[in-house]
Amino acid sequence: MMFWRSVVGKLWFTILLLVSVVLLVLTVLLLEYFERFHTEQAESELTDHAALLVTFLETETTGNGALEMSETISATYASNAVLIGEDNYWYTANRDEHNLPIDLFFEEPEFQEVTEDRETIVTQGNYAVTEEASEIMIVGMPVTFSDGEEGSLFLYQPLDVIEEATSQTKQIVFLSAGVAIILTTIFAFFLSSRITAPLRQMRQASLEAAHGNFDTKIPIQTKDEIGLLAMAFNRMGRAIQTNIQAVNEEKEQLSRILSSMADGVLTINRNRELIVTNPPADTFLEAFRFESKESETNLPPVLEELFKEVLNRGEEVVSETTVQGRTWVILMTPLYGENVIRGAVAVLRDMTEERQHDKLRKDFIANVSHELRTPISMLQGYSEAIVDGIAETEAEKKEMAGIIYDESLRIGRLVNELLDLARMEAGYLSLHREEIHLGEFTEKMVRKFQVVAKEQDVNLHYDLETPERAVFYADADRLEQVATNLIDNAIRHTGEDGDIYFRVRLIDSELLLEVEDTGAGIPEEDLPFIFERFYKADKARTRGRAGTGLGLAIVKNIIDAHGGTVAAHSHHGEGTTFQVRLPEYKEERK
Repeated sequence: MMFWRSVVGKLWFTILLLVSVVLLVLTVLLLEYFERFHTEQAESELTDHAALLVTFLETETTGNGALEMSETISATYASNAVLIGEDNYWYTANRDEHNLPIDLFFEEPEFQEVTEDRETIVTQGNYAVTEEASEIMIVGMPVTFSDGEEGSLFLYQPLDVIEEATSQTKQIVFLSAGVAIILTTIFAFFLSSRITAPLRQMRQASLEAAHGNFDTKIPIQTKDEIGLLAMAFNRMGRAIQTNIQAVNEEKEQLSRILSSMADGVLTINRNRELIVTNPPADTFLEAFRFESKESETNLPPVLEELFKEVLNRGEEVVSETTVQGRTWVILMTPLYGENVIRGAVAVLRDMTEERQHDKLRKDFIANVSHELRTPISMLQGYSEAIVDGIAETEAEKKEMAGIIYDESLRIGRLVNELLDLARMEAGYLSLHREEIHLGEFTEKMVRKFQVVAKEQDVNLHYDLETPERAVFYADADRLEQVATNLIDNAIRHTGEDGDIYFRVRLIDSELLLEVEDTGAGIPEEDLPFIFERFYKADKARTRGRAGTGLGLAIVKNIIDAHGGTVAAHSHHGEGTTFQVRLPEYKEERK
């Protein structure tokens, strides 16, 4: 069944059918022609023989001799003759079974045209020579004997010879047609197979191309239309491969761009299905699904509403939403296909840091104003008291001058710390690394805060877990500033009879500083922000003098400049531990 559906089968069957129809028509025409040819030839020969007999009878003066000669001639040409005179008739054949009845020549109207009208006739028909009727051709001619008697000559011959010749001709024609059909079948199959061989190769190549293999080449064997088709197919394969390579490169480039974008990008089709997303967009979707406990197939409601608005308005829309504490700005633009919106592309920007920066900037102004307002108010108040003469005694004046001096130092310290922090954040912090003896450094820091700790009723402990005479390369002043800020914070946030542990360790050439206290601790929600400028936890937990809120920010910038890390771990009501890790310094050699 597959053979008849193939091009080979169809082409072979078409050629065979066409040749068969032509041979059938040609066979019918040839058979008709040869049958007419044999009949006309027999008619012509029989007419010539009859004319010869008539000529001989009209010139022969001897009656018996004329009859004998007529019999000899008719027998020679396998025919019989009947001579009909005015009073008598003669047969040339001696056997009665080969003779036609004499009455036939007098009764048939067409024979009467010879006997009565003296005309020549040629006819054929079924006449009974024997018991069975057979096809006989009869030629009738009028005769005038040499003695002046008028008569008629009828020369007849059975058509068996013509039918035999016609049968042989039919056999030859049929045999020739059969041979022609067989040769045509072989030739048609060979021709169709040769013509369709490149087509089969093209089919195989197209199947391989459908699977992504465009390296298959079709051999060009001819210069005809099929060869041109093979050349066009090879050219098409190269063009498709080039275009696909360009598309893949563009797709990879687009994928790299999407993956490297800080903003989230996602594409939605008209069925509200997500088509393309990048990592920031996946982060947004995961946060939404975690917060709303929705399935992965559902589109976030904010995107659903924006998409409806895009479909209705046909222009880009902007919205802002908050998911898991993070602020996202969404810009959605329609995608058109043949003047119909086929989807939309949404750009999601995480504005959390910008919002936090705005808040920090506002808080910074408020905190600076707050930190400066108190000492300035005190400066103004005590200065007015001295100017107005409220302080009458010298002791009161000295006390007020001392307060003014302390507050001016506080303002100077705040300004200096702000300048240091600004230089650090601007990248102007220069480190002077030198050899630091860790044992001496630890004892120096403990001695520095021993008196303050006793005044605050806090127990200050230290633990030095380093090899003897261990050294570390860092900026000594900056490292002392880090330890000072951390220990000072611990003392101010630790209650009476509390403990503070200052640990210095050298682990695999890495310096580890730890300051642990047993104070009130830091709430978990405040931990991510303690290194921000002017950020303070609950000020009610602070004992003694208040800080400026810049110490931990300075600590972080100093540690970052050293290439280290600083972290805080705290449990509310149990205390806080600050850990500083500094990597080994390797001096660059030129």
